[in-house]
Amino acid sequence: MSKLYTGINIQYPISQLIINGQKSIETRTYPIPDKYMNQEMLLIETPGKKGKFKSRIIGVIKFTKCFIYKSKLDFYKDYKKHFVNEDSDWSWADKPKYGWKVKIVKIIDPPISFSGKKGIKFTLNIKID
Repeated sequence: MSKLYTGINIQYPISQLIINGQKSIETRTYPIPDKYMNQEMLLIETPGKKGKFKSRIIGVIKFTKCFIYKSKLDFYKDYKKHFVNEDSDWSWADKPKYGWKVKIVKIIDPPISFSGKKGIKFTLNIKID
């Protein structure tokens, strides 16, 4: 049975840490929009700088909690949950950092090729079986 989803783009290799169950917190500089909290979403793996593939759908995930990190120290104490270190492109900066608790609903194997526009506001109503 087909279902419509919103997708979220996450770069490789971070996407693999999530789908393999190692990374339990996605970090962003903004809170997750309320309408996406506890909603099943497609994890669209984008190649970033290290991937040698085209964007693809690798799983269905949910974000079950959103919180703000109170300090740089608190952020880096959670390293084993989000895998962002001080040398990362996504390291602590002068902007607030939010943690989105992620739950894996389903792994899609083999991945489904995705050629749509990138960004959460464009990856709406993606139909998969």
